[in-house]
Parts: sequence; C-alpha cells; structure tokens
Amino acid sequence: MNKLLIALSLAATVALVGCNKDKAPETGATTGEHLENAATQAGEDVKNATADAANATATAVDNAADSAVQAADNAAAHAENAAAHATDAAKNATAATAAAVEQGAADVKEKAQQ
Repeated sequence: MNKLLIALSLAATVALVGCNKDKAPETGATTGEHLENAATQAGEDVKNATADAANATATAVDNAADSAVQAADNAAAHAENAAAHATDAAKNATAATAAAVEQGAADVKEKAQQ
C-alpha cells in the first residue's frame, strides 16, 4: 500500500512539473511518458504487493493448520492420560472395596466364633 501511495505521489509530482511549459523534462521524456512509466511502476508495485499478501496469507493459513494439528494431538494425549488415570482409580477403588468386604467378613466370622 505504501508503494502505491509513493507511486501515485510520484505521478502527481511528475504531472505538476510537467505542467511547467518553460522547460523540457531533464530526461527528455514527455509528461505523458513520465505518467505512463509511473502508471507502469504503480501496476508492478500493486502486483508485487498482491503477491506478498497472498504469500503472507498462505503462510498464516499453514501456521494455523499446524497449530490446530498440535492442539488436537495435545488434546488426544491428555484424553489418553486421563483415561489411564481413570482406569487406575477404578482398579484402586475395586481393590479397596474388596479389602473392606474381606475385612468385614473376617470381623463377622471372628464374632461368630466367640
């Protein structure tokens, strides 16, 4: 965008200088040629700026896709870890329940023998 503004400013300056009929342009080019060159340069600048913007957009999309994949991988790893902890907790709870039942049965048997 800055290049476009510079090119347009240059074109306006050339047009204003070209309006001075007392002197010929230093390059020997007519005002029309200067304007045509400025317009050509502005077109090239716009084309380059568009290509740069397209490349930046493609890079941003690639980075976003990579980040999404990493987030999905992290979420899957955390879910797997949580499942492993849940399994361990269920095993521990089952073992504690079985131990309590066995202790209760032992207490009942001991009282029955007295």
